[in-house]
Amino acid sequence: MATDIVWHKHEVSKKTRSEVLKQAPRVIWLTGLSGSGKSTLANLLEKKLHEQNKHTYLLDGDNVRHGLCGDLGFDDKDRVENIRRISEVAKLFVDSGTIVITAFISPFQADRDFCRNLLEKGEFVEVFVDTPLEVCEQRDPKGLYKKARSGDIKHFTGIDSAYEAPASAEVHLTYKDESAEDTAERLYSLLTERGLV
Repeated sequence: MATDIVWHKHEVSKKTRSEVLKQAPRVIWLTGLSGSGKSTLANLLEKKLHEQNKHTYLLDGDNVRHGLCGDLGFDDKDRVENIRRISEVAKLFVDSGTIVITAFISPFQADRDFCRNLLEKGEFVEVFVDTPLEVCEQRDPKGLYKKARSGDIKHFTGIDSAYEAPASAEVHLTYKDESAEDTAERLYSLLTERGLV
């Protein structure tokens, strides 16, 4: 890292941007296994917040790997770097006054804590989308579990790579056999009840 750089303070701050947008910026970080429903829920949550005239941006795991993180693989080292980059981008969006929704497996607690520690207290909301592995495998929307089980994909979270479930997420969204829309409504209700959106 370069040592001859200095942070330049700007006249327009996060506070003033947030006042214009009439919202408290934060990161709503959805974590869970592949197939748990993170991306679907993140999309439905953003739609709901947009209807409430909230200014949002959704960072999705697969989408980000098409650009910003397109040079990374899926071993543990690259997973850590993937989440580091996302965390820094999320911090910039929060500074802009935006509510950021992320949908990443983000299997390691230390990486999720890295993002939390970049932000001010209360700006990071960890949402554990707690869908059992057997349900995720039944869904298998991209056929990834089948490939992982046959050995065609290595370092697959929940199969041959660890997933560290959050110990104290702000929202623990337990699995129910219901529609994605109903689950998204349940998530939105939990967030609003706790004053997180």
